[in-house]
Amino acid sequence: MKRGLLGLFAISSLVLLVLSAFAGEEEVVRWDWAHPRLIVIELADATDEHSELYFEKEFLLARCESPFDVTAPVLFVEDALTGEGIAFFRQAPLPHARAVSKADFGVSPAECTIRAYDTGYPCIRVDYEGGACGRIRAATDFQRRIRPYVAERDGLFLSNTWGDGNRDACINEGFLMKEIDAGAELGVDIVQIDDGWQKGRSANSSALAKGEKGRWGSWWDVEGFWDVDPVRFPRGLEPVVAAAKARGMKFGLWFGPDSTDEAKYWEKDADFLLSMHRRFGIDYFKLDSMKTQTPLALERQTRLMDRLIGESGGRITVDLDVTAGVRPGYFGFPKVGPVFVENRYIRANDKRLWWPHLTLRNFWSLCHVVDPVRLRMEVLNPRRMPELYPVDDPLAPSRWPEDAIFAISMLASPLGWFEIQNLSTETVAAWRPLIARWKHEREQIHAGYLYPAGARPDGISWTGFVSVSKDGVSGSALLFRELSEKSEFDLDLAMFVPTADVSVERIGGRGTVTVSKGVMNVHVADKLDFIWVKFVGRTR
Repeated sequence: MKRGLLGLFAISSLVLLVLSAFAGEEEVVRWDWAHPRLIVIELADATDEHSELYFEKEFLLARCESPFDVTAPVLFVEDALTGEGIAFFRQAPLPHARAVSKADFGVSPAECTIRAYDTGYPCIRVDYEGGACGRIRAATDFQRRIRPYVAERDGLFLSNTWGDGNRDACINEGFLMKEIDAGAELGVDIVQIDDGWQKGRSANSSALAKGEKGRWGSWWDVEGFWDVDPVRFPRGLEPVVAAAKARGMKFGLWFGPDSTDEAKYWEKDADFLLSMHRRFGIDYFKLDSMKTQTPLALERQTRLMDRLIGESGGRITVDLDVTAGVRPGYFGFPKVGPVFVENRYIRANDKRLWWPHLTLRNFWSLCHVVDPVRLRMEVLNPRRMPELYPVDDPLAPSRWPEDAIFAISMLASPLGWFEIQNLSTETVAAWRPLIARWKHEREQIHAGYLYPAGARPDGISWTGFVSVSKDGVSGSALLFRELSEKSEFDLDLAMFVPTADVSVERIGGRGTVTVSKGVMNVHVADKLDFIWVKFVGRTR
């Protein structure tokens, strides 16, 4: 193996090698397996325009094949017989969002090598074992090395009212006080105000006068744009922040970094966000409207993120919105917090109508390579505007049990994409006990590894997740019966834990569960329902 300027350090039982991205430096990695398997992972963002976000291609490499290039953020090569492998992660925006189009990797089957090209972005190598599960552990470990999981900070339940489709029409002190009360009753951890708390009006505001366009960027050209709106919040933000804290919740704000002239105002952005953090104790910011179209813009935005993390002692958490435009994507800034994955709505005349099984599909798919805690996945109000769905649509939100709606996103960083105070009493009653149990279990879940299980969600399958704690022998299984005609599903726990001797109990959803010789059999009577099972392995 050719070594340039490399940094080597351990991650649990894995070895992570940072491949430097200096001009003229490339890294050549050789394998010696007789039967290599190559797995190429392509990802999509700009989710306002893309629904499918994960694409996996597999090759069984033969030495007669000609060399070929790969442009993708994630690449695995492994021994098809033993599952031993090497993972490569490009710490960069997705290929379509890079200023210079260049392949990431060169594969030479005849020479048994992969060449990590110098693209100007770091490439991370992780050696792993264990086949498909090992790939997930490698992906999780590389991201946890950059941003360690902190239970008090990460994987929390954040609410944001924008998802109900009223935009900023309701935003004011009185409305937020009701949100805080309703959030405390439901079990929300962070109450966040989206666009509309500030004096300036964006292009998305509902308060624009007829003919008024609002702004989408170049925010600092307008004096006082980022002042707190004195009409909506005549006493400033202090009362609502204090009310949230008094009810045991944290507070968050939406903000748009200024991308003018390749993010030349990044220092103003940093100064402002840090001032809100220091003055109000606000630790959570959703960053929207970013344009990362050049290397200089990315460099300046990186400096912005470094200041936020460094000067807050790691307390600031950034949700990076990847729903539109050219933005840093899933691996551009892995140190700062979750990726705000998608905008889906239940509102009239919006093509981004929400179906729960599609959110489940995207979460299930992305968590193959993105740390689940780094995925902000939405939960909507299932009783909102049922008339928008075909009357005979069997996958409409109203057809799902209400607690299943929350369960779909709870193993990520769940986003309550609704006005909490307008949830029905029935929805709150269904969600509250599940949220309480999830809070009891979530630290163990988030601290370990999450594996997709069953089939890829498509609305008609058995699907779900297996969470295995760091001890390797305990965890939980969250399984969904979509519209499958089969009421039973078998899950071989031997894929995930080293012992066939396990005890199980149901902790959520509905159904029954038994285990025999390491195979978990679950029975769920109704379609679109779920079962959540906790298991503990017994070691001799």
